[in-house]
Amino acid sequence: MTPAAPPARLLSLSPVDLAVISIYFGFVLAIGFYLKRHTRTGEEFFLAGREMTAWVAGLSFLAANLGSLELMGWAAAAYQYGILATHWYWVGAIPAMLFLGVVMMPFYYISKTHSVPGYLQLRYGEEARGLAAVSFGLMTVLMSGINMYSMALVMKVVLGWDIHFSIWVSSLTVAVYVFLGGLLSAIFNEVLQFALIWLGSLLIPILGLIEAGGWSGMAARIARNFPGQDYTHLWRTMGAFTDNPMGIHWTGIVFGLGWVISFGYWTTDFLVVQRVLAARDLRSAKLAPIIGAAFKMMVPFIVILPGLLGLALLPMKLTGEGQAVASGGHSYNEVLPLMLARYCGPGLLGLGITALIAGFMSGMAGNVSAFATVWTYDIYGAFFKKRASDAHYVSVGRWCTILGVLVSIGTAYLVMQFMSIMDYVQALFSFFIAPLFGTVLLGMLWKRATPAGGFWGLLAGTLSSIGMWAWVKVNPGALAYIALSSHARDMAENMYRGLWSWLICVGVTVGVSLATRPKPEAELEGLVYGLTAVPSESHLRLYQRPVFWACAVAVVFGVLNFLFW
Repeated sequence: MTPAAPPARLLSLSPVDLAVISIYFGFVLAIGFYLKRHTRTGEEFFLAGREMTAWVAGLSFLAANLGSLELMGWAAAAYQYGILATHWYWVGAIPAMLFLGVVMMPFYYISKTHSVPGYLQLRYGEEARGLAAVSFGLMTVLMSGINMYSMALVMKVVLGWDIHFSIWVSSLTVAVYVFLGGLLSAIFNEVLQFALIWLGSLLIPILGLIEAGGWSGMAARIARNFPGQDYTHLWRTMGAFTDNPMGIHWTGIVFGLGWVISFGYWTTDFLVVQRVLAARDLRSAKLAPIIGAAFKMMVPFIVILPGLLGLALLPMKLTGEGQAVASGGHSYNEVLPLMLARYCGPGLLGLGITALIAGFMSGMAGNVSAFATVWTYDIYGAFFKKRASDAHYVSVGRWCTILGVLVSIGTAYLVMQFMSIMDYVQALFSFFIAPLFGTVLLGMLWKRATPAGGFWGLLAGTLSSIGMWAWVKVNPGALAYIALSSHARDMAENMYRGLWSWLICVGVTVGVSLATRPKPEAELEGLVYGLTAVPSESHLRLYQRPVFWACAVAVVFGVLNFLFW
């Protein structure tokens, strides 16, 4: 039976809703114009003057990752895979964020680098820096385009807006306020957007749990709707590839996601690290990711829970192509708009849509500001004009913002050709982030790693990941070798591919380093463990030390995994 064609739009906005959205756009533009006077130097434009408190840097650190892609994509993933999607927020984020705060931030902050590729230049040399900068720039604009497309798709499906109108209006708004205020404007707007995302997104889980009869009522409904499938437990179904909806083994989650992908993203992706580098001192820089981790544990309440509620409250069946059909022919990706339509009336609907728009703009602003910094310092400043004035680099950074937005718009149209956005995003991480993590980690912890080892290891890891992806595309039977099972889905394949590319990167880096000459130890001070003097925190009371709060977050993290085992 062919499913009915979806309607042109799911929702209609009242004048009150339109007023809420218009006020939001006006407010973020006003912030950009106001902060322009505070971003005259490179330090102010690219790193917000390094004056952010731990709380501001921490919330911005999290908000840069909490875009419309997260809100839409992981709600859809929860609708498809159940509570297993929560792994990307807990084991796939919390340990890495704590490791960044406690172990890695001293090296980033003390070296006074402007970017992660900048750290690689200090540690390995220009070749590693150039490779990392180009791959990061490519990934960033692709990610920005994905955010842009996902938001435009929401506006088209939910409100019937023209997809091209949505792309250009929202993108140019981001371009204006980042062009004017740089990272400072992006951070202030991300904190505002963080609050709006929570205010607008809390409606669905609260009202949905009331309708479903609480967590136990929701779990019972899901069990009735899908007998024989377990959608509400994190770990107990992962002893075999065939026992869970994702077709993944616990080794893929723990080592592929929990170690390589998550540590790579949260500790080396400059999009998020840039926010922490804006902290006003080392203690604030170490606390910021820990604060972000505490809030990250709560994000599944507004991102994953709507998808689970969709499983309980919206009828779901599968078409011949394996796409979900809920309430009249809608796909997995539309579960969040469907839940908005279910619970939000005039005014509240405007707040919910504003939350989605804020999520998009937060994610895109993060990508654009990070792209401008890396392009200006690690490509333009390193290879084209090495000795320009600070004012010149600020000017280049402003115009790179416009360039980044325009390229992102182009990639948004490219992304329209792909069927699965979330799987595509994780594939990008396995290409660029997983091997980069191996290079940075060895650089920080092993003084014997050489410039040649860093460059060739990063190149081998990146090319091997892309090669494995192409191998499976050409020969689907290769999946059994890459993901250790022919039953694996795309998401599981991404996790294992990231793990193999990391191992290849580390192996090549170690092998080449042992065969080549390392840098003198005097050149590695402030960059490598054992050669860096980290300021002591013994004078602080126990509850003032970042490591104390990292331990507290780790305990809560363990308890949550036990409760939802």
